[in-house]
Amino acid sequence: MDRIYLKARAKINLSLEVLNKRDDNYHNIKSIFQKINLYDEIYIEKNDSNEFKLETNIESLNNTENIIYKAYLKLKEKYDNISGIKIILKKKIPMQAGLGGGSTDCASFIIGINKLFNLNISKNEIEIIGRSLGADVVPCFYNKAVLAEEIGDKITIINSNFKYYIVIVKPNICCNTKEMYDLIDKKNKTSEAVNVSNRIIKGLIENDIGLIANNLYNTFEDVQLENDLIKNIKEKFIKNGAIGSLMTGSGSCVYGIFKDRYMAQETYKKLKIYYETYICTSYNSKRSEKFD
Repeated sequence: MDRIYLKARAKINLSLEVLNKRDDNYHNIKSIFQKINLYDEIYIEKNDSNEFKLETNIESLNNTENIIYKAYLKLKEKYDNISGIKIILKKKIPMQAGLGGGSTDCASFIIGINKLFNLNISKNEIEIIGRSLGADVVPCFYNKAVLAEEIGDKITIINSNFKYYIVIVKPNICCNTKEMYDLIDKKNKTSEAVNVSNRIIKGLIENDIGLIANNLYNTFEDVQLENDLIKNIKEKFIKNGAIGSLMTGSGSCVYGIFKDRYMAQETYKKLKIYYETYICTSYNSKRSEKFD
């Protein structure tokens, strides 16, 4: 095998409870990550050089701060049979949006290198490498709904194949995750939810879209500086037929979930006039993981 093609899928958070700040300055969370059918495309090709080459449609990613480049250096340090590679990255997931674009690119890249160079890295070691690059990388190794706890790296797979429809709006603002956590600390704001994640898990297992929609929760909404904008978008979703709406991650994307495709499509048509808008479905791979 000399080349590989990967789909790096985005995620939404159906729940995101920030519980407390830890002694290591990370935060304990309890969150349900749902993979969705919106993805970046990654092509990786071996070459005889000892160089890393990246071609992408996002100019700001062409630097050594790119998380994919950091993952390449970490892997190459541990596995000396990795040669030079050329990567073509077609970004479709908006950045600084709460959809996990960077983390899922990183997770897919690690899996791709493992397969391309026949490294036979164990699942445990893959997660350790991912965790060293970012806590959100670990849940992105899983291609379906999961419960993420502690700093986001303790994973419980949710036994669900539930497909539902999602429309996503990207407001004209960006949210830096570190800055959003700083606001959580400054305002001493932690989760006020009670058992929302458990109820959402029940809804996912039982294909109960109403139970999911009625328990959507995100602590970051309470400290969002553009709260009026987020609230306005959520109201537009509900007005146009969404049965639930939430900001995902630390922002700025807001999504609505729908009972049927027709209503999702009609809402997408209306909102795309005013906002950068996406339509997709939940995604639950039968294999559940990218490790296989």
